[in-house]
Amino acid sequence: MASLILILGDQLTRNLPVLENAKKVQDTVLMAEVREEATYVKHHKKKIVFLFSAMRHFAKALKEDNFNVNYIEYNDESNQGSLLEQVKYTLASGDFDNVKVTSPGEYRLLKSMQQWEQSLGVPVSIINDARFLASPKEFSDWAHDRKQLRMEFFYREMRRKHGILMEDKSPIGGKWNYDAQNREPMPAGTNVPTHTQFKIDAITQDVIDLVEKEFSDHFGDISPFHFAVTRDDALTVLSDFIEERLPHFGQYQDAMVEGKPWLYHSHIAFYLNCGLLSPKEAIDAAESAYYAGTAPLNSVEGFIRQILGWREFVRGFYWHFMPSLKSDNYFNHNRSLPDFFWNGQTNMNCMRQCIKETQANAYAHHIQRLMVLGNFCLLTGLSPEEVQQWYLLVYADAYEWVELPNVAGMALYSDGGQLASKPYVASGSYINKMSNYCKNCGYQVSKKTGPKACPFNYLYWHFIDKHKEKLSGNPRMAMMYKTHGRMKDENINAMKDSVTIFLTKLSENEEV
Repeated sequence: MASLILILGDQLTRNLPVLENAKKVQDTVLMAEVREEATYVKHHKKKIVFLFSAMRHFAKALKEDNFNVNYIEYNDESNQGSLLEQVKYTLASGDFDNVKVTSPGEYRLLKSMQQWEQSLGVPVSIINDARFLASPKEFSDWAHDRKQLRMEFFYREMRRKHGILMEDKSPIGGKWNYDAQNREPMPAGTNVPTHTQFKIDAITQDVIDLVEKEFSDHFGDISPFHFAVTRDDALTVLSDFIEERLPHFGQYQDAMVEGKPWLYHSHIAFYLNCGLLSPKEAIDAAESAYYAGTAPLNSVEGFIRQILGWREFVRGFYWHFMPSLKSDNYFNHNRSLPDFFWNGQTNMNCMRQCIKETQANAYAHHIQRLMVLGNFCLLTGLSPEEVQQWYLLVYADAYEWVELPNVAGMALYSDGGQLASKPYVASGSYINKMSNYCKNCGYQVSKKTGPKACPFNYLYWHFIDKHKEKLSGNPRMAMMYKTHGRMKDENINAMKDSVTIFLTKLSENEEV
């Protein structure tokens, strides 16, 4: 029996069960740069270059390992435009008894694949993705009958199960979480190590030429392009991070610095999410650094928590709550995304920095995404659907399973608190504390209302005031509502006036 083995663009992992169990002599691996997947949202140009190049390099490595590989490039005459039609076309041109595929990371695609057998007329095996440390079923079993789903408690279970940073049944150091040590602003003049970069080879250059021609109307810059596109280079990124940046990762993981997008972060989400790295090897590398004495516990635990805790949690959360998660809109927000999200033309320096860096790099670190961009989207009542689509298309590490819970549940609170214990909103003072953005801003963070005031200040209190019926009973919001209750009427009225002027400008796409 010959199998047609479909490998998706985010499944670039050599030890996938569908590949490990393949019969090289008779089975065929199918990979395709399908138009439907590349264009259903207008993905960042750099994201497409990264994934198409990584796919081509992965296919080349499989061929060198004596696999039969049928690779369909974007402009091939035989490109059928969608995964289903490509599989159907390939089946018709060969002698295959069945189709095998690793379960995809998107609800839309899984539901489609579950109907493929009927369409194709051959057995279709959708095999569980073994690259994660918790299956969707394991998450749902954990979530069953719990009134609240909180990452911290899931994370502790994962630490126990996998024996990560544990001494018998207790966490090393006596605490599960060292996040309190990981919130320092970065001192001026800090010499941050350069992020790992790679030269463009012939394969990547061909992809760049393709994207410049076929995706010219998509968001973002292609140059400079320096991502890893092979397994070996992705391992180099991980190794460099562990050696050069992990020691200070925890301390400065929430910091933001103008003109420095990469800082001490790992930059491995690109490679974890497309399969060039595994979460377990990243966790093991960090844990080994702790035991070797080359990285402190707060940095190592904080890094591991992002992978073993948060990454695994949001993936389980996604499958547990789909499809309703995508349409949830707890606050009934419907304002359209402003034009400046596509060009960064705003007087708010924090927003300008984060959007411009996203445009240039298809990357922004988690605090930029949550506490600047997401904070603004929530405070101004932007449409969850439009915001979700923006996050999905602009970041090279974004796939729906990881993007949607982070945006809907964490940034926008549009799921009504299924994921987060409170809305992650903040005034300009938080941004000023954690960055140097406010020094070069068109607004003044010290002012609360009026034309020169930081918009985050009056937008924050407007949000608190507007949603008090839904939020005032939240224990984590109690201090905010006590402060709100002491505000003078004249201050509240001045705040409302400033909000009205700002939101009117925003809705009419005037410069703000």
